[in-house]
Amino acid sequence: MLAPESGKLQTIINLIDEQYVDSVDASKLVESVIPEILGDLDPHSVYIPPKDLKAANQELEGNFGGIGVEFSMPDDTVMVVSVVSGGPSEKVGILPGDRIITVNDSVIAGVEMPTNDVVGMLRGDIGTKVNVGIQRRNRKDLIDFEITRGNIPMYSVDVAYMVTDSIGYVKINRFARNTYQELLSALAKLKAHNCSDIIVDLRGNSGGYLDIAISMVNEFLSKDDMIVYTEGVNNPRQDVYANGSGSCKDVGVTVLIDEFSASASEIFAGAMQDNDRGLVVGRRSFGKGLVQQQFSLPAGGALRLTVARYYTPSGRSIQKPYDNGVEDYYHDIIERFEHGEFFEKDSISVNDSLKYKTVGGRTVYGGGGIMPDVFVPRDTTEHSDYYYRLRETGTIYQFALDYADRNRQTLSAFENVKTLKQHLDQQPISELLIEFANSKSVKYNHSDFQKSKNLIDLETKAYIARNILDNEGFYPIISKEDEVLQKAIELIKTNSLKAVLFENQSEEVHVEIAAEN
Repeated sequence: MLAPESGKLQTIINLIDEQYVDSVDASKLVESVIPEILGDLDPHSVYIPPKDLKAANQELEGNFGGIGVEFSMPDDTVMVVSVVSGGPSEKVGILPGDRIITVNDSVIAGVEMPTNDVVGMLRGDIGTKVNVGIQRRNRKDLIDFEITRGNIPMYSVDVAYMVTDSIGYVKINRFARNTYQELLSALAKLKAHNCSDIIVDLRGNSGGYLDIAISMVNEFLSKDDMIVYTEGVNNPRQDVYANGSGSCKDVGVTVLIDEFSASASEIFAGAMQDNDRGLVVGRRSFGKGLVQQQFSLPAGGALRLTVARYYTPSGRSIQKPYDNGVEDYYHDIIERFEHGEFFEKDSISVNDSLKYKTVGGRTVYGGGGIMPDVFVPRDTTEHSDYYYRLRETGTIYQFALDYADRNRQTLSAFENVKTLKQHLDQQPISELLIEFANSKSVKYNHSDFQKSKNLIDLETKAYIARNILDNEGFYPIISKEDEVLQKAIELIKTNSLKAVLFENQSEEVHVEIAAEN
């Protein structure tokens, strides 16, 4: 049916290439036409040009060729923050705190080079070599290293640790090809500590592979519980059920979401909610219920085309409307903020015509994101103009990096976050931060500081700990100011999960409980 129209398009391009008055790059013309065609579809059907395809795939494939360092660029100098264990840089002797001055024959220190350009110089095909000149503290001369690039993993499980003696916490940043295996390792680690409940944090997780999300959900559901189903005009309905082999069927589960949780995150949260398997806590999710499939194109590049919609077990499509174009579609988040939805549960508008029932008879809604069982507003009570200035200028991060670098030998002696935090609590961190901020033209404001003192102090120590212990140091400290996580912990401790899911299954009581929380 489409052949005549597609032939017409090709004919036009051929005529322009062969008959147009001036010379034309036909391939460039095609590249510009494709996005115009896709613009009339949905916001998630996209064309990936050949030059961008490798980077786009790396994000979800979970690895890339590189030297294995995480770096920051204070004062236009590349400083190694951490070194991948067992990676190429560790093997040749590069250490945290080293400054990369040269890459091959190019000086990159003090030249205001964009971060992406530095990344491009350090990354490359596995097995290729790169020479770097390193400046090390207390060493006068540069140290030259030849590094053979290796396969560097991109982890999607940020952290897994026990937030209490019985509650485990897992933070997942995307659903990449290796995420399921990472989750299994995280769950095994937590179960080894006898955790009876697990909090799965999907806030800020924009999604990824559908099959990976399905495998992860399967770990928590009983045999024959529905996980998701997909359907499109050219793709018949496909139902997916749990096979009963999951390792966490008897462990309590709570899912954290926010306005940036999308796609695979919503599949995970929707499956838990519709099966009455666990509570969903936080704020309404993004609202992406479309499934994309990637097709390689003959001349290079790829097309990620929406081929189906996915539906939660109760039958909900949580895809938000996109009739007004891509710009309005992505500005929806801003409109939610301005409408007050991030701060007041009653500001969330629900469509009464899109009511659905969970397995236990609770009412849930479709039409634009997953509505949490327990809404937790953004807490800005400790925010102040001084705090915002410290954040927006990157001063807290820069100070933490500098402090950790200057005190690395002392701080590295602490093997766990508890003892490191105890040490930091005895140091004049706030006074040093204020002094550092003044040197960066962030003027001190006493009343603002007093208002935000606890938040600033905790955040600063968390970033210092990250520079020493990575995320195993950061999250346990910053979690004390995480109102959504703390609410989830409280709900688990008070057995509110059972109260909401099983004892009170009428809509009226459910809404009352959620409002009280």
